Amino acid sequence: MAAPVEVAVCTDSAAQLWSCVVWELHSGANLLTYRGGQAGPRGLALLNGEYLLAAQLGKNYISAWELQRKDQLQQKIMCPGPVTCLTTSPNGLYVLAGIAESIYLWEVSTGNLLVILSRHYQDVSCLQFTGDSSHFLSGGKDCLVLAWSLCSVLQSDPARTPAPRHVWSRHTLPITDLHCGFGGPLARVATASLDQTVKLWEVSSGELLLSVLFDVGIMAVTMDLAEHHMFCGGSDGSIFQVDLCTWPGQREKSFQPEQDSGKVFRGHRNQVTCLSVSTDGSVLLSGSHDETVRLWDIQSQQCLRTVTLKGPVTNATIMLAPVSMLSSDFRPSLPLPHFNKHLLGAEHGDEPHHGGLTLRLGLHQQNVLGGQDQLRIRVTELEDEVRNLRKINRDLFDFSTRIIARPAK
Repeated sequence: MAAPVEVAVCTDSAAQLWSCVVWELHSGANLLTYRGGQAGPRGLALLNGEYLLAAQLGKNYISAWELQRKDQLQQKIMCPGPVTCLTTSPNGLYVLAGIAESIYLWEVSTGNLLVILSRHYQDVSCLQFTGDSSHFLSGGKDCLVLAWSLCSVLQSDPARTPAPRHVWSRHTLPITDLHCGFGGPLARVATASLDQTVKLWEVSSGELLLSVLFDVGIMAVTMDLAEHHMFCGGSDGSIFQVDLCTWPGQREKSFQPEQDSGKVFRGHRNQVTCLSVSTDGSVLLSGSHDETVRLWDIQSQQCLRTVTLKGPVTNATIMLAPVSMLSSDFRPSLPLPHFNKHLLGAEHGDEPHHGGLTLRLGLHQQNVLGGQDQLRIRVTELEDEVRNLRKINRDLFDFSTRIIARPAK
């Protein structure tokens, strides 16, 4: 049996030559390229080892390629609005997408839209499942990180908005990235924010385990598989290595460059956008707005390879290449179904979604209201009310952000 091959999968915002490129991690050999659109940040996902999904930058659809049909766009998954982030469950059963303030959950086998979660107050910026697919995490520009139980979301009463298992509100500026470690419901989650902190949480209890303060805003975060080290990409291009085993019992810590000079990777000229660690924990992959992807030796902090792209790097991740990526005659077990844009049983216009408000009106309810005309009038009134509330919320958020970020005199 052949040894597993690690590959780097990268995208940039220009997409002049291709939408996504796959290269062998250690040799740098170009293996595959995929064409068709520009993948947005946190918008790249592998589905069941058979399809590559990419949320298109500023567009209301997700591109899907069969891993071996590299030059042909296999399918466009149309969405209700521009997709801000995307992830898939490790078991290959579900797709999650952030669209404005809401999270959309699809079932892959049927394409049915199962639920729309609207508990964020600003755009959702990042999503990730736990390794066993039992939970998922969401972070948003509203400074909140939410931990969701998939079982609770799927079994919730349709008349009620599902509630997250945990609401983590200790960040004071928008969430830029999150990383979930191993352990399923016992996993630890690292969250990064513009407030210059990275926080480590426990999914089972919801407790804050560690908070690290830096001198710059943190744009990306990841951990090695053993979770001995946490890597934090800064807005100035620096990458900071935090040793998690050296701070027992200490919940808050300031990262001091003069004391941790050997734990800073320097080379990027602009903010770091994405980070990923190899399976054996020996190398680190980083992408940046300076249009380069760099491969680092973690022990020496030396840059092993620099790949220059045509635009700011939006995604760069290390993964074990699935069989479908390396076998030229591989075909998916099942074709991707058509993904529905509306919940089950809803016709276009019958079930508008406004924040946490979902109108579910059957025929008997329409009769009580006095017919379709009165229903439309009521929906229009609710749309105006929610639109005003969203504007007020955005104004309050922008005002508070300016106050918090104002430099001290």
